Amino acid sequence: MSATDVITPSRLKPMPVSQPVELSPKPSLIGLTREEMGAALREKGVADKQIKMRVSQLWNWIYVRGVSDFDAMANVSKDMREMLKTHFTIARPEIVEEQVSNDGTRKWLLRFPPRGAGRPVEVESVYIPEEGRGTLCISSQVGCSLTCSFCHTGTQRLVRNLTAEEILSQLLLARDRLGDFPDREAPQGTIMPAEGRKVSNIVMMGMGEPLYNFESVKTALLIASDGDGLSLSKRRITLSTSGVVSEIYRTGDEIGVMLAISLHAVRDDLRDMLVPINKKYPLKELMDACRAYPGLSNARRITFEYVMLKGVNDSLEDAKGLIQLLKGIPAKINLIPFNPWPGTNYQCSDWEQIEKFADFINSAGYASPIRTPRGRDILAACGQLKSESERMRKTERLAFEAMMIANHGED
Repeated sequence: MSATDVITPSRLKPMPVSQPVELSPKPSLIGLTREEMGAALREKGVADKQIKMRVSQLWNWIYVRGVSDFDAMANVSKDMREMLKTHFTIARPEIVEEQVSNDGTRKWLLRFPPRGAGRPVEVESVYIPEEGRGTLCISSQVGCSLTCSFCHTGTQRLVRNLTAEEILSQLLLARDRLGDFPDREAPQGTIMPAEGRKVSNIVMMGMGEPLYNFESVKTALLIASDGDGLSLSKRRITLSTSGVVSEIYRTGDEIGVMLAISLHAVRDDLRDMLVPINKKYPLKELMDACRAYPGLSNARRITFEYVMLKGVNDSLEDAKGLIQLLKGIPAKINLIPFNPWPGTNYQCSDWEQIEKFADFINSAGYASPIRTPRGRDILAACGQLKSESERMRKTERLAFEAMMIANHGED
């Protein structure tokens, strides 16, 4: 599969999905820490001396075996299973729509309960298979509270945060659909890595600003990287932020995953316009937080995402400023050709100028791949995501672009 392929509507293949099911009012055991799961069982009458053993059983069935039905838990007594079914759920979210392209990119539109939003809400998860890896892009919010001027997603108001359960459920569902749990088979004809896990990497780059939903994202990612469960390496998990400086420090200390920064400008006056959160956390503070991020090395770099806007941020002076700004930070720079959307006043930089920009950065010793996105024509690319869970739904976006999702985290 080529990372530069463009998905056109004629290549989309809607996949059959299950009939809509009633959104369960029962609390889910997915997304609970071990301590929280133990407390939930204790409240339903499980004896203290059994709590540790029961939590271990459930953890293994949910995150190692990937079951979504308590009756599948063969080593749990019938009475215990009945109690669990009465009070809890481990069901997956409803799949409203599944699409798959000829190159293997898959998109799921998922429905979750209202939880304060008035009506059920919908988000997307996207899976991109590549040579040697399979990357899942996960959403952290329904909508976005940031108003980055070049980003279509930023024109949608925030509906609500996703819970830790809802964040993790995107990963569990993807592994279900790809046959990525033990004793499961992938759908016939599915494109995926030839060896190892089908979902080997995850990126928090879907809808929303992950660091404005810190606690839920933290809980979900710590469970995803738990060695006795889903067991994803933290070097294969990347969190992307627009620059919530206070939470970047916490991310390094409390989560410890790979970091990506949506940068897009090297001067405060310009970044104030493109990425308004810069008014609260200007570039100096952002770069200080990056330099202090734990564990940085040439093998553990921060990725800086830089959208190329014609006549705005694409001059060689901007390239020089970028090199100066990142001095001392082990970094990789993803250059992103701007993806137009209806009503935008921006244009994509000319390809010749993008290449000159990239050559200058490469000559300074920084890797600067140019990421050509998929799905531009159906508003599927970077910065084009916009769900119509403005109060409800959106069904047209295929891949959350390959270029930001590709090459994040360890191979």
